[in-house]
Amino acid sequence: MIDFKNANYIKLAPVDAKAFSGMIEPMFVPGEEILQAFKSIRDGIVFTNKRIFAINVQGITGKKKDFTSLPYSKIQCFSVETAGVLDLDSELELWFSGLGKVKFEFTSNADVAAICRSISGFVLQ
Repeated sequence: MIDFKNANYIKLAPVDAKAFSGMIEPMFVPGEEILQAFKSIRDGIVFTNKRIFAINVQGITGKKKDFTSLPYSKIQCFSVETAGVLDLDSELELWFSGLGKVKFEFTSNADVAAICRSISGFVLQ
């Protein structure tokens, strides 16, 4: 599992779902589909209709990957900091039962409001 206390998911920019679909679709349950995908230089975050996948690419070649599944059902609360005038990045902090806080930083062109709507829709059901 990814060590979220020491890992930084920063500068996550929106990418096409196809960027990660080949990697994570073999782990999907029936009816699961990708909603949004974001990528930093090597790592990525994928929001599905069931959970969040945190993908940590390891090693020099990048062939080794660590996948952490973060189910929406374990989210206790979340916080969003939107972009400002000087600070153009947005931050999403999620608190998971049994795991603690997970923090993602998105570039200014990420639709953070859409992310919040998705999470709210799954958490508040």
